[in-house]
Amino acid sequence: MKSKLPKTVGFLLLGVLCVYSFTNQPSRTAIDSIRPDDVRRHIDFIASDSLKGRNTPSEGLDIAADYLAEQFEAFGLKPLKASYSQEFDLNRVRLGEQNAFKLSMPDGSEKRFRIRREFMPFEYTANKVVEAELTFVGYGISASEFRYDDYGDIDVSGKIVVILKHEPGEKDPESPFEGVKNSTYGQMNTKVELAIERGAAGMIVVNDPFNHRSLRPRGFPWPSLYRKIPNAAIPYTLSITEGEKIPVIHAGKSFIRAVFGSVDSLEAIQKRIDANLQPNSFNLENFTASIQTSTEVESEATQNVVAIWEGSDPELKKQAIVIGAHYDHVGYKKDEVKPGEDYIFNGADDNASGTVGLLEVAEAFSLAGHPKRSVIFIAFAGEEKGLFGSRYYVAKPLWPLSKTKAMVNMDMIGRNEGDRVSIIGYSHSPELNQINTEENKYVGLDLRYDGEQYFRRSDQFSFARKGIPVLFYNTGTHADYHQVSDNPDKINEGKIAMICRLVFRTAWRAANTSEELTYVEPIR
Repeated sequence: MKSKLPKTVGFLLLGVLCVYSFTNQPSRTAIDSIRPDDVRRHIDFIASDSLKGRNTPSEGLDIAADYLAEQFEAFGLKPLKASYSQEFDLNRVRLGEQNAFKLSMPDGSEKRFRIRREFMPFEYTANKVVEAELTFVGYGISASEFRYDDYGDIDVSGKIVVILKHEPGEKDPESPFEGVKNSTYGQMNTKVELAIERGAAGMIVVNDPFNHRSLRPRGFPWPSLYRKIPNAAIPYTLSITEGEKIPVIHAGKSFIRAVFGSVDSLEAIQKRIDANLQPNSFNLENFTASIQTSTEVESEATQNVVAIWEGSDPELKKQAIVIGAHYDHVGYKKDEVKPGEDYIFNGADDNASGTVGLLEVAEAFSLAGHPKRSVIFIAFAGEEKGLFGSRYYVAKPLWPLSKTKAMVNMDMIGRNEGDRVSIIGYSHSPELNQINTEENKYVGLDLRYDGEQYFRRSDQFSFARKGIPVLFYNTGTHADYHQVSDNPDKINEGKIAMICRLVFRTAWRAANTSEELTYVEPIR
């Protein structure tokens, strides 16, 4: 049955709807401010030879940081603290002189192992001595989306964990982990971080014998032990983990035989795990290990660049949407270069494109007025080193993570044909993805959902690990990826502008929505 409203009530409702629609739509001026010529101007500077590839840390990266801060200030965005810089230290770790490894056997005897020949510390190791019982935890992986957890039913608190390198089904194209490619779950730093989270006191890594016949302990080739390795080859580590570090060593065949009886016994265990993706973790009864690794640390500072556009609602402005992109790249060739040879990794697509996107979206917000929630813009350093900038930010946030409602990330958004862009993280963030899909009706990009395998490979993953809904915009890899040929002349500035308009519209709506945004861990 239809009912009729008095005309005055009808006009009032129409007015309310119009006001609602107007206040929740960004202004045309803001949208039109995202222009290809602005994209070109910014990218020609950020990816120029003068910045020498923006390595972390480097003078070129510092110049880029100053440029970003100047742009944020010009747009009227404010720093979250005293300045736009969030400084953090990177450490270069050198191996000290006191390194020892011994095993106490069930019969009361002891076995000592020789450094380099029978064990080798990894670059992640601590300056520490530990003695503890041993627990075997398979590959040392916890992957809830695959229903796989080597730590599932076993308590490793205060124990030294023994783990296999790599991941289950390493040579199986049908493996749920990334087929024959090593996923982030198989990376050593991921395994070390997980062991620390689970309370392990130390870690002993052995090669997985089913796929790797060489059981030689390589660990890290420390310059103090290998004279041909230069000190510059020592990688940087993130300073926030220094106090949490545990001894981490790579052990060889003699350790495997001492603990498992034979290499064949360990291989049989590995085969059972790989056959059905069922963990096989257990305590190594009556085995105790003593590990001493000594390190010397040199620190060097770098910075994220952070700015805020404050929200307008008295309560909701205490919440924030984060928009991010990493602004570092990989520097330049330090080997001998022929005259006229290009030696600078300009990183125009990776990731000057996303950095420019950050600036374009920031300018659009400054022209659109203030949404209900605050919006935080972060240019991350050290992504190429291992998501250092975003990992540091979520460990030392400038805004409470409990009040951070979503994060969108732009990484490599300037190449490949057509208007296609991959939306990564969509399966983890259903409401945010729905907003993005609906806002694309106004932009017209070809949205692809084919990149979830890259979910852990850019800065949004640091936020996802904290349960924050995320989306990651990416236009795919190409032959110039991490090559000196990734230059500004190959960038599609029009495509970047379109993606920035979608990012802006999605972030604007997320900053105004009354809908709860959730993060989920899909089961595959």
